[in-house]
Amino acid sequence: MSSTLKIVDSLENRVSKMLHRLEVLEQKNQQLHQELANSKEETQRLHQEISQWEEKYNTLKIANSMLGSDNNKKEAKLKINTLIRQIDHCIAQLAE
Repeated sequence: MSSTLKIVDSLENRVSKMLHRLEVLEQKNQQLHQELANSKEETQRLHQEISQWEEKYNTLKIANSMLGSDNNKKEAKLKINTLIRQIDHCIAQLAE
């Protein structure tokens, strides 16, 4: 009888330890999910910031071209032509 009690007690201990491990792992999993969500938000914010800086850089390049810089003159002309086409399209829509 005593050995049966020892076995049951041992099993109880093991189950208790496993439940504790499970709880710890679930907490760690929850923490990792939160960190992942935070990282994804940060990555998205940084991508938006990069896009804004690229847009500012392209605007600056075009402005420098318009001020007489020989660099990027072709880009400036293309941008001006695009703007003119967009304005013409708007005028045509207003005329309809």
